[in-house]
Amino acid sequence: MFKKYIWTWILLLIAAVMAGYLIYNSLDFGKEEYPKLGKVETFSMENVDGSKVSLEDTEGKTRLFYFYFTSCPDVCPVTTFSLSQVQELLKEDETFGKKASFVSISFDPEVDTRETIKAFADRFKADYSGWYFLRGDAEETKQLARESFKILIEGNSVDNFVHANLIALVDQDNNIRKIYNASNTEEAAPEIIARDVRNVVSE
Repeated sequence: MFKKYIWTWILLLIAAVMAGYLIYNSLDFGKEEYPKLGKVETFSMENVDGSKVSLEDTEGKTRLFYFYFTSCPDVCPVTTFSLSQVQELLKEDETFGKKASFVSISFDPEVDTRETIKAFADRFKADYSGWYFLRGDAEETKQLARESFKILIEGNSVDNFVHANLIALVDQDNNIRKIYNASNTEEAAPEIIARDVRNVVSE
């Protein structure tokens, strides 16, 4: 009997496996959750091209936010390089620019002129079509980092700056969905961040 209907049993088994897979995915089992951790407060800053960019100008796309300064001797260049790798991964399926963008914000505007920022960004082959490099009032920038992202920035020059090296994942509606410790190369690996960006884009 079994041999006679072997192909029927095989097809039924395949159908059962596929049904189980669809149910598993529809219920989001095994998928990472992205809770809403807070809202990004509104801002308006100068972009590297001289234009004014507000939070509202970046809405509608999933975004990665990063606070840095160009004369940073250690973590900022390394993290910006990591973001450039995320940029290239997201370009593979045209997510970057169309559905996702990056927002890097300097908290040292006295040193970080537009020219200085552009030279810094060019080192990492930043694609300005989807990557904002902003600068604004130093104290307002620190306040934005602290109140929206819970990122502490202390000091007023390269000699005494202390800051948390974090990347924030923000959805289309300005909700913060995940915070990465950028110094943790496993937690903030480019492949992981790119995956998370795509997941939030597809929500």
